[in-house]
Amino acid sequence: MKQSIPQNVDAYISDFPEAVQERLQKLRATIKKAAPGAEELISYKMPAYKLNGVLVYFAAYKNHIGLYATPAAHSKFEKELSAYKIGKGSVQFPLDKPMPYSLITKIVQYKAQLNAAAKKVKKK
Repeated sequence: MKQSIPQNVDAYISDFPEAVQERLQKLRATIKKAAPGAEELISYKMPAYKLNGVLVYFAAYKNHIGLYATPAAHSKFEKELSAYKIGKGSVQFPLDKPMPYSLITKIVQYKAQLNAAAKKVKKK
């Protein structure tokens, strides 16, 4: 990957080999479908999605795609994520294994619910 900050998500994705680009495009579509109306942007040099706050970030690496959804989302789906290498707020999906798009959908929808609830509390 280039060291410069990509101008948009298309530019970010285009910087990877074709097979990785296909996964990233499908991941992107999965996130957009799970959170219609989410703003897509580049933050911390990677694709990010915001709806009432940050939903998720993702980034591609040599051997995996990282999804960053904060610790709250990861603890909610701890059992489903146990097959993957996880950190406090990150999970690594190996490039040599199928991506769990349905699980990613659940994570994004959960984050959207958390963000909407937090926004309601803030308004009060």
